[in-house]
Amino acid sequence: MAASTADADPEAASCNGGSAVKGDKGPKGKGDEPERGNWSGKAEFILSCLGYAIGIGNVWRFPYLCYRNGGGAFLVPYLLMLFLCGIPLFFMETALGQFASTGCITIFRICPLFKGAGFAILVVNFLCTMYYNVIISYPLYFLAMTFRSTLPWVECDNPWNTAACMKLGEKEDGIEMNLTRRTKTPADEFFHNGILEISGSIGEPGGLVWPLVLCDALSWIALFLCIMNGVKSVGKVVYFTATFPFVILFVLLVRGVTLPGAVDGILFYISPQWEQLTNLKVWADAAIQIFFSLGPGWGGIVNMASYNEFKNDNKWDSVLVPVMNCGTSIFAGFVVFSVLGFMSHQTGVPVSTVATGGPGLAFVTYPEAITMLPWPHLWAFLFFVMLYLLGMDSCFVQIEAIISSVTDEFIILRKHKRLVTFCSCCAMFLGSLSCVTNGGMYMLQLLDWYSASISVILICIVEVVIVGWIYGCENFVRDVEFMIGKKVSLWWKLCWKYITPIILTFIFITTIAFNTPVSYNNIQYPKWAISLGWMSAAASMVWIPIYILYKIKITPGTWRKKLLSNLQPTEEWGPESPENRREWELQKSKKNTS
Repeated sequence: MAASTADADPEAASCNGGSAVKGDKGPKGKGDEPERGNWSGKAEFILSCLGYAIGIGNVWRFPYLCYRNGGGAFLVPYLLMLFLCGIPLFFMETALGQFASTGCITIFRICPLFKGAGFAILVVNFLCTMYYNVIISYPLYFLAMTFRSTLPWVECDNPWNTAACMKLGEKEDGIEMNLTRRTKTPADEFFHNGILEISGSIGEPGGLVWPLVLCDALSWIALFLCIMNGVKSVGKVVYFTATFPFVILFVLLVRGVTLPGAVDGILFYISPQWEQLTNLKVWADAAIQIFFSLGPGWGGIVNMASYNEFKNDNKWDSVLVPVMNCGTSIFAGFVVFSVLGFMSHQTGVPVSTVATGGPGLAFVTYPEAITMLPWPHLWAFLFFVMLYLLGMDSCFVQIEAIISSVTDEFIILRKHKRLVTFCSCCAMFLGSLSCVTNGGMYMLQLLDWYSASISVILICIVEVVIVGWIYGCENFVRDVEFMIGKKVSLWWKLCWKYITPIILTFIFITTIAFNTPVSYNNIQYPKWAISLGWMSAAASMVWIPIYILYKIKITPGTWRKKLLSNLQPTEEWGPESPENRREWELQKSKKNTS
């Protein structure tokens, strides 16, 4: 844990970024600590950030959001939120991680009173990585099925099919298949009955679905092998996992735009409905999408940046990654809607009917469309490889954030990092088993709905308040300028202190205001399940007030002294390298005397 500064004179120390560091003293025990390591080059950091930010949501969430919220008009609030909130947050978190060279718990040496936010990040990552790996195990199952002579979601003559199964666009007794609750497509029944073996509700958990357990286990084994050596192995793997999905996306786009009906689908996607800009929900969706797509508040950005060289110019990295993430989302929309337009052309069903978002797009609608293409096995294989790699990259960073945070907080474990990684993966695999039962999809949807939606926004609000107001924006800018050797413009200061906190507050309020009770496939959840969902959200957030109370309790002095001493940085806050630390101290002393 970070050393307490309770013995320092809080009256003489500036709460606004005045360090308690004395002389040239660096972090305690530094000489005995194993090295954290660094990226082998800048490319590894950029690719890891891209892999982390660009995930399955870019393919299954953004295109549907864009179409639903005004098509091309949605890009106006989306791009505004990117530049007013997304990029400033990304720059702030990379600067924090790179400056202090530490993980998401010990980064709160900058303001020890809020160290509980670091533990909150740990819990959020644990819960979300646990179920997210189940999501990326579905493409593994689909991949195995692409080696069968006939794709199993083409016809309605399989053991899992029901009397309600009907191919899209088919007619039976004068009734056309129209995606109502009365009829189901072969792809829908394959996913829900064949893969998930889904029960009737979350109250019917049933037993383990063993093929899914196997896919889940294989995915965890692959993750462990990729991250067991920390950034040394992750940095090499991302050269493939972060770049190959772009190749597949491009190939799928070329195939998609050459199909009949593709233009209609694309126009449906991008045609602007300007009147939607008067709808508050559209602005809220844009802000939330930018926020959750880039991934601030999860510790991943801070952790990846902590392995950068201290003098790396992270400002342009922090612009490049969000812009590429945004561009990929828009690009993926063309890939998706070109194929949906073709699907509409082939079946006579309107694009608005076949267009869906979330798992339904990735595991039902798009696979259904693929069956109508020549060489469906090839396109299915490429699509599910892409989904798996997009998900893997995000998992790399989330798990590495957990491992690095634990080993930075408890230095003795750094020598046993591979064992910590193995134990963490095993623990999350065991936790994920609740999501691979007959009722597992209901549990997965519950965790996805509640466990991170509010918690991560609250964590980001804590971060920007610390940087902008407690540590002090001027002090933070001074540190960033010292680190990158360049001036930081007034724009960044305005964002960190005013604009971004206001937008985060807007996101927090609208997330609560527009929150609806969780459901899956129009099946409503009972009250006890909704309570369980809110408990999963509270499981992370509760660490913030708990740690505040704990820190105040163990700090001697009056209430005022307790608060002041815990709002200023600890002795260990600052650059990790003794050389950089001495230069930093010298620069601070010059600025304080000027």
